Amino acid sequence: MKHSFPGATRALAAPLGLLAAALLAAQPASAQQPVTPAQRGVAQQVATQGVPLSALSPNAPEEYTVRRGDTLWRISGMFLKTPWRWPELWGMNLKDIRNPHLIYPGQHLYLVREGGRAFLRTGRADGQPGATVRVSPRNRVEMLGTGPLPTLEPHLIEPFLAEPLVVDDDTFQRAPRIVALANQNRVLVAKGDRAYVRGPADAPLLAAPGLPTDFRVFRTATPLKDPITGEILGYEGQYVGQAALVHGESEAEETVKSGFSLGSSTEQKVLPVPATVDITSSKEEMRAGDRLLPEPPREFRNYTPHAPDLPIEARVVSVHGNALRYAGQNQIVVINKGLRDGVENGHVLAILSTGPQIRDKTDKSRDTIKLPDERNGIAMVFRPFERVSYALVMQITSPVQVGDKLINPH
Repeated sequence: MKHSFPGATRALAAPLGLLAAALLAAQPASAQQPVTPAQRGVAQQVATQGVPLSALSPNAPEEYTVRRGDTLWRISGMFLKTPWRWPELWGMNLKDIRNPHLIYPGQHLYLVREGGRAFLRTGRADGQPGATVRVSPRNRVEMLGTGPLPTLEPHLIEPFLAEPLVVDDDTFQRAPRIVALANQNRVLVAKGDRAYVRGPADAPLLAAPGLPTDFRVFRTATPLKDPITGEILGYEGQYVGQAALVHGESEAEETVKSGFSLGSSTEQKVLPVPATVDITSSKEEMRAGDRLLPEPPREFRNYTPHAPDLPIEARVVSVHGNALRYAGQNQIVVINKGLRDGVENGHVLAILSTGPQIRDKTDKSRDTIKLPDERNGIAMVFRPFERVSYALVMQITSPVQVGDKLINPH
């Protein structure tokens, strides 16, 4: 005979609620980012004054048609030396592009230079008032996207919005764990298989209104250490897949043998029955010991690149990928600054290669000196956690490695 845990629903609601809250708090803001007063102010000023010609990219085109597959970062970098100066690009065309997040394929951009300043328009301004313009029918076939351009190429960061998870070690230790597989002849499970899960004694995994039913599955967490202080900033879980709750944990009264001798007796005991989950997707095969954490709501985001308002000095904690020592362009790095340090989505940081320590062989004292840190590229934060953040390397001269510095761009 089976029984549910008495009062367990209330006992579980708080722990799982905290886990879900921790996941949601770690998520970036929604894609519907408002235009900030500071961005609008800069844009309005530039709309009337333009930008100095010195701010233009040396190869800025005289005109450009936005194409399917373009990104806002690419278009901004096409016209300006610093792609993250988004308000300037937007302000150059404020009358026609009222929201920097909404630039669509098919729009025509024209660069206008007047009096040492530059303006960006969506209409050509080379005709005289009252001039007659002779037109004739023309056909043009072009595949256009149905939505506005993304800031970045989505495939570069989309997996990292759902897969990596950074939490404290206690969160992982208290997360429900896979204890057995439905098919006892196997040691691994994948999509379409069934597994059994148990939570901690004081927070069993239950199926009840208001409690999570969809979960992400993670392998043992890897510590993320500050390269300077050695402090553990958090634990990064290895994402292996997703699971859906079928039945919550319960109890069953069973007959159990009290010994193994010929004269052993039996007795009735109440035994715990683990929860049942079905594996709905798998990046890797799962096994006993893997942990489950609630699946946060799916969010599709856009980003507005911008320099931080406060001074930030960060270090590369790790290069994402088990076998990677160096990061190149369009690769992901983890840095040792996060939400508590004022880091937010879209923050652009300059990457500095750490100058090595060498012996001054030109002096008899053979002093140890440190060569200057050299600017090496730029990176953009796209997923901040409390104490660390994920950043995409946007432009790079030489490979990035652990310990390299990131600061406000100039």
